[in-house]
Amino acid sequence: MSADLMAQETASKRLSDYQPYPFALETVRLDFRLDPQETEVRARLALSPRRAASALRLDGEELELLSLAIDGRSLTRDEYTVDKTGLTVHAAALPAQPFTLDTRVKIAPEANTALEGLYMSNGMYCTQCEAEGFRKITYFPDRPDVMAKFHVTIRGEAPVLLSNGDLVAQEDGFAEWVDPWPKPAYLFALVAGDLVAHSGSFTTKSGREVALNIWVRKGDEDRCAFALEALKRSMKWDEDVYGREYDLDIFNIVAVDDFNMGAMENKGLNIFNSKWVLASPETATDADYERIEGIIAHEYFHNWTGNRITCRDWFQLCLKEGLTVYRDRSFTADLRLGPVKRIEDVIALRARQFREDQGPLAHPPRPDHYREINNFYTATVYEKGAELVGMLHTLLGDAGYRAALDLYFDRHDGQACTIEDWLTVFEDASGRDLSQFKRWYTDAGTPVLRVREQFEDGTYRLDFEQDTKPTPGQPGKPPRHIPITVGLLGPNGQELVPSTVLEMTEARQSFTFEGLGARPVPSILRGFSAPVRLERDVSARELAFLLAHDTDPFNRWEAGRQLAQDALVALAQGEDADPAYIDALGALIADESADPAFRALCLRLPAEDEIAQSLHDRGVTPDPEAIHAAREALARDLAHTHEDALTALYEAMAVPGPYTPDPGPAGKRALRLAALGLLNRLDGGARATALFENATNMTESLAALGFLVQTGADEKALASFRSRWEGDRLVMDKWFIVQLAACPPERAAARAAALTEDPLFTWKTPNRFRALMAGLAGNHAGFHAKDGAAYRFYADWLLRLDPVNPQVAARMSTAFETWTRYDADRRAQMQAELERIARTEGLSRDLSEMATRLLG
Repeated sequence: MSADLMAQETASKRLSDYQPYPFALETVRLDFRLDPQETEVRARLALSPRRAASALRLDGEELELLSLAIDGRSLTRDEYTVDKTGLTVHAAALPAQPFTLDTRVKIAPEANTALEGLYMSNGMYCTQCEAEGFRKITYFPDRPDVMAKFHVTIRGEAPVLLSNGDLVAQEDGFAEWVDPWPKPAYLFALVAGDLVAHSGSFTTKSGREVALNIWVRKGDEDRCAFALEALKRSMKWDEDVYGREYDLDIFNIVAVDDFNMGAMENKGLNIFNSKWVLASPETATDADYERIEGIIAHEYFHNWTGNRITCRDWFQLCLKEGLTVYRDRSFTADLRLGPVKRIEDVIALRARQFREDQGPLAHPPRPDHYREINNFYTATVYEKGAELVGMLHTLLGDAGYRAALDLYFDRHDGQACTIEDWLTVFEDASGRDLSQFKRWYTDAGTPVLRVREQFEDGTYRLDFEQDTKPTPGQPGKPPRHIPITVGLLGPNGQELVPSTVLEMTEARQSFTFEGLGARPVPSILRGFSAPVRLERDVSARELAFLLAHDTDPFNRWEAGRQLAQDALVALAQGEDADPAYIDALGALIADESADPAFRALCLRLPAEDEIAQSLHDRGVTPDPEAIHAAREALARDLAHTHEDALTALYEAMAVPGPYTPDPGPAGKRALRLAALGLLNRLDGGARATALFENATNMTESLAALGFLVQTGADEKALASFRSRWEGDRLVMDKWFIVQLAACPPERAAARAAALTEDPLFTWKTPNRFRALMAGLAGNHAGFHAKDGAAYRFYADWLLRLDPVNPQVAARMSTAFETWTRYDADRRAQMQAELERIARTEGLSRDLSEMATRLLG
């Protein structure tokens, strides 16, 4: 192991080293005197020693200490020590009984470009404290298991001064907030600025009226109505489905332009990236509306699953995030079309989390060590964490799941908990032993589930075998507890055996079904009942049958997906594709009984990165150029074969009247645009041009623009779009990303470089930086062009951003995650860029860790 790696291992935090904090913290009083360059923060902590003669260690970074006192007595310099990461009060200076610690520090919000702690966004004061940002505000035990009640006063010139809890006093330049519920420091929030509120109210089930406000900059207040209604729907759903009522008199949301995350669940004061609050038909797409609704719900649901019950330590992050993602998914599924939502979630899971599991960044949902916690806000923690909750729900059923959650809330309200606490609740509520299921939380990797079948004398047998490949630090993988939902179909499509949950607990296990008159067609892993890779020898004919007849919508879609994937894999290797997919899709196009949103998903070809992974899984080195050509060829074949039907579909799915983001119209638009995406290959952009010129909503306008970029007929349309929307920062983010995501791959790197010269490329703004770089990274063949230009360009910009905003730079570095998948030349080029990043002088801890892990 190199000296650098040894140093990083030494710096890692380990779950096995956890120790409770040696002091109890009862209350916190904070006094802010806001100033862009010299904000003064006074903190009073009421502490009680849990054991004698223990020094007091407080976290703190980038703080100027002005004064320090215990019980009113100023400490001398030999009674404490200040270093780069915190403050230590020596044991001899500490009373044996409860005491108060007073600190006064100075910070510079305007200079805080990392957007962590207290910073400024276009003149607005804002905070982001998760995971470890509060230590950049004042000296504090900045860990999630230290929970206290906060009393906050804010003094400043801004007309709006907000913090957590309820407002108890207010006058010009002053506000006082009290949060009656104990919380860790990562949930603290403060916002101050010239803001306006879009307001409403919600009456809880017990009859309390809660004031609701969405705070935005002047000029944005007409784009808040949807977010407010989504919040009300979330509050009602949580009462109806989980029995959880809101617990304060006010709930505030603030939209902030400069924000590293999507949103943050601070108690009673959620802070959102503006893109996930502001929406109008002219500026937001159907996907934006659905995402806004889901994120609003997610952050609200955290009030109970994350705030009232939080994590004991950051190793338990998936406890709050996995559960809350599962809750927001269920919310969206209930309000919209559940099967479509499930398919969309699985597409995202496979694209992000499966990829993570199969590379150098693989880690368990609950890791046992980390160096920089900001690098573990991953798809494994969020998406896979949600899948684990879903499996528990499947295993226990609706009544058992609800009983377990009721017990969880009753038993652990006001506590900081662990995965063990969580699983114990399910065991106690159901009487089941979940010790084997725990491996899902502690083991990395995606299990491969292989299936063979046998039919004889009316008895049908399914033989399953599970295996999980080694991942970094975990070479051996014992079998997991896998719920496999199965149904059996007859030759005419009737359901012989309805959905049944099989519980696999061994490495190899068989299940039999008796009394069948004919060999059935199995529908395995219905609803994607477990996050596994299913491997089964199945003919194109059987897949076409499932696409036509399966009663489980997910597996019906999955059959079509497999047909498309097989066709693309064949084409990418220079072979002929089985025509079964094109024929089967024709039947689906004509199936008016199927929901439009479902049909739209079936018309969407697998992404190029997905095909690259499929080839890699089959032992074939993927060629990005060949994959791109194969996908284009299959799309053209589909369009040629079904041109008349697709044209009729495009015309029939036009939605008349005023725009609404409701699921029905949104589904029709999705199907219409899916048809246009194929037809665009035939008419050189003629239909897309007409749609772009006449679109009355952003969904169709942006899609048409993307199709024109794809065909190269985009110059006039891009100029027109820019001319109309140049003053709207969120719409211009879309303008940046669409130019690269849809760009012909041979032009992608050059176009990305040109766009960085555009005056609108404000690269220090996270949304704008992400738009451009994610657009390039998402263009599979463009990013992986043979000359390596995109690799060099991307690495250059990560290094440029790192000193300004390490978190965003580190998260964007995952574009290199699959570098070992490709041929020797591409591997060498990507490895060289990662090594260049890793050896850069003064690299942040965030990006340094990511580069090192990516290199393996």
